[in-house]
Amino acid sequence: MAENFWTKLKSLTGNYFALGPYLVTQQEAEASIREGVSFRGTNLISVVLAIFIASLGLNTNSTAVIIGAMLISPLMGPIIGIGLGIGITDFGLLKRSLRNLVVAAIFSMLASSLYFLISPVAEGHSELLARTSPTIYDVLIGFFGGGAGIVAICSKSKGNVIPGVAIATALMPPLCTAGYGLATLQMHYFLGASYLFIINSIFICLATFIGVKLFQFKPLATAAPDRVKRIRRITYTIALLTLLPSIYLTYNMMRMNRFELNADKFINHECQWPDTHVLSSSESWGKDGRQINLTLIGKAMPQDSLLIALSSRLRFYNLEGTRLKIFQGDAPMSVDELKSAAVSDIYHISQTAMQSKQMEIDSLNNILGGYRASFGMAADILPELRVVFPKVDEIAITKAIVAKPADGLTDTVNIALVNTTAGFTDKQKTELRRYLEARLKLQEVKVVEVPRIIR
Repeated sequence: MAENFWTKLKSLTGNYFALGPYLVTQQEAEASIREGVSFRGTNLISVVLAIFIASLGLNTNSTAVIIGAMLISPLMGPIIGIGLGIGITDFGLLKRSLRNLVVAAIFSMLASSLYFLISPVAEGHSELLARTSPTIYDVLIGFFGGGAGIVAICSKSKGNVIPGVAIATALMPPLCTAGYGLATLQMHYFLGASYLFIINSIFICLATFIGVKLFQFKPLATAAPDRVKRIRRITYTIALLTLLPSIYLTYNMMRMNRFELNADKFINHECQWPDTHVLSSSESWGKDGRQINLTLIGKAMPQDSLLIALSSRLRFYNLEGTRLKIFQGDAPMSVDELKSAAVSDIYHISQTAMQSKQMEIDSLNNILGGYRASFGMAADILPELRVVFPKVDEIAITKAIVAKPADGLTDTVNIALVNTTAGFTDKQKTELRRYLEARLKLQEVKVVEVPRIIR
């Protein structure tokens, strides 16, 4: 019974994952890869133009422009060529691909440096800064992106995989950021971005090499076995050495994220007072340890007692050893904190003023709506009023404010000014009042008989 199950499962998965009918020949795949390895003429010009486009995207913080540059760039060609060269032991292809990749990377960094040297805007935006701290996730993106790339090259149906791989692996932005670091002499940008580019390149190569082996590409018979083993050993060693720093950076990133989440919970739960509020907060983790900065607004509290009380609660949020820095009242504040406080103050004042104005507008609209409704009341009921009360010659319905000077009280009443041809009895006035209250859906209407309204 068990054997039948596993046989059926194997048959089912075999049908779905059978690759033979969907793959091109090794010769076709190799020809496609070798064609993209060369970096001369139009290929090199395309790389330089793509670099300028990506630099503009990073400079203006435009994701769409950066994606466009990734699609234009042909950088994937020599990287996949390196993986193929190792996989089929074609060391001539390996050398040519490696040389072309280095040339393309150097030209890209120089073009990016030139752009940022002459660019009037030299500020690092989020899209630029995101390329300076590679983690294990970038390793995985490069590896799976390279795997998708080699599968697409070997597949008869290319689809839109190659453009997707170019976007996912993001080879151009790190080179642009490295150029930015060189142009502005900020080496941490240059080193971080260069490391990200190396990560992407190495793990795309590794995925290509594994794909070549899985697709059973035949190696060149002329390669010496000892040299093949040495090259593969070097490849695995480089991949491992590239992987280790990213694991360390990922570990630090996760620790920082956990610290920020715990700090936010601590502030939300412990920093709640009736007359004092947290205006701004920030967390930092550097060589001096972890620190939480709080800026308070409102009634000032005893500084020492506040620090002792809050510090004693840190351990409940896994924040042992974290230093607290509290600014309140006339305590000195840094320029950034002053800016943050000022912006927050302006925001809250503006919000309060806007809410007050909106309430005023809503109130005036309600009053205006009432007057508009009252203006049309008489005209709406005039045809049927002439049938029910033939004596009514003219009628005006309005709202009036009645004041009592004796006690200073005021009230709003609905008044119906009526002019009749032959006069109204008290009974007729009462009937008219009830009719108007029911017809106009008003709680009370005062009927006042007057001479001619319109003369």
